[in-house]
Amino acid sequence: MGTPARDGNHPKRVSGASKSPAVSRETTGAAKSNVIDAIDDSSPIARELAHETKRRERLVGRQLPRPENTRIFTVSNQKGGVGKTTTTVNIAAALAAAGLNVLVIDIDPQGNASTALGIEHHADVDSIYDVLINDVPLADVVAPCPDIGNLICAPATIHLAGAEIELVSLVAREQRLRRAIDVYAKAREKNGEQRLDYIFIDCPPSLGLLTVNAFCAANEVLIPIQCEYYALEGLSQLLKNIEMIQKHLNADLEVSTILLTMYDGRTNLAAQVAAEVRQHFPDQVLSAVVPRSVRISEAPSYQQTVMTYDPSSSGALSYLEAAAEIAER
Repeated sequence: MGTPARDGNHPKRVSGASKSPAVSRETTGAAKSNVIDAIDDSSPIARELAHETKRRERLVGRQLPRPENTRIFTVSNQKGGVGKTTTTVNIAAALAAAGLNVLVIDIDPQGNASTALGIEHHADVDSIYDVLINDVPLADVVAPCPDIGNLICAPATIHLAGAEIELVSLVAREQRLRRAIDVYAKAREKNGEQRLDYIFIDCPPSLGLLTVNAFCAANEVLIPIQCEYYALEGLSQLLKNIEMIQKHLNADLEVSTILLTMYDGRTNLAAQVAAEVRQHFPDQVLSAVVPRSVRISEAPSYQQTVMTYDPSSSGALSYLEAAAEIAER
C-alpha cells in the first residue's frame, strides 16, 4: 500500500485535474514557456527548477564586454582541494564560449588544468617548463582546446616538479613567466592575430617560485575559497604573501576576485563561512556561488570542463554567472 506524499515535498493536486482533457505532446511554445510559472511553489524541487530557469534565461545570448587591455589572473590558494583548477578551466571556458580570446597557463606540476581542457601533457610534450627554464617561446607550446574555440592552453608536464630548484640559479627568476607572456603578446600582434582578452594562470597549492612567477606576471588575483572553516585560516596567510609580492616584486598586483566554491546550502557552516568572507571582502566576493556538484567532479575524467560536459547542470550555470560577473566588473 503506498504512503501518502508529505506536505511541502510535492506539488499540490490541482482542483479538478482529473476532469481535465489529456494534453497533447505537441504543445505550443507559449504553453511551454508557462510550464515553470504553473508549478506550485510549495515544492522545493519546483522552486529550485524555476529559479535555475530564470538564471539561465538571463545568461542565454548575453554578450560579454571585451576588456580594454588583457586581464591576467593568477588563480591561487595555498590550501589544496579548494577548486583552483576547476575554477580556472571553467571560467576560462565560459569566457571563451562567449567569444573572448582566452589563454590558460598551467604551472601546476600535476597538470590537471591541461587534462580538463583535453591538452596533451606527457613528458615528451613541450610545456610551460620549457618556457620557464629553456626560454622556449610561449607561442611554441600553446595548444588549442579541442572542445571550445578561442581557448588555448600552455600545458604543464611532470618536469615542472623540478622547476622550483632549477629556477633558483637563473637570472630574473621571478620575472620569467611575465617576460614570456609579453613576448607572446607582441608576437601575436606582429602576426596579425587578435589580442588575448584573458589569461588565467593555474598555480600549485604552495608559495614556491612557480607561484611567485604567476604573481609577478599577473595584475589580478582570483582566490577560490571552499566554504569550510579551514579555508579562512589559509586565506589570511595567502593575503600576507600577496602583500609581500606587492611590496617587493609587483606593485600592480591586486586581489580583485574571490569565488565561493563547494557551497553546500544544507549546512549552517557553509552559510556562516560565506557570510564572514563577504563581510571582510564586500567588493571582491562574487555574487555567484559554486555549489558542490557531481557533474563538476565528473567532467575532468572525460577531459572536459563542465561547460561542455553538462552545460545544463547547476555547476555550469554557476560558472557562467561567475564569468559574466568578472567580465562586467
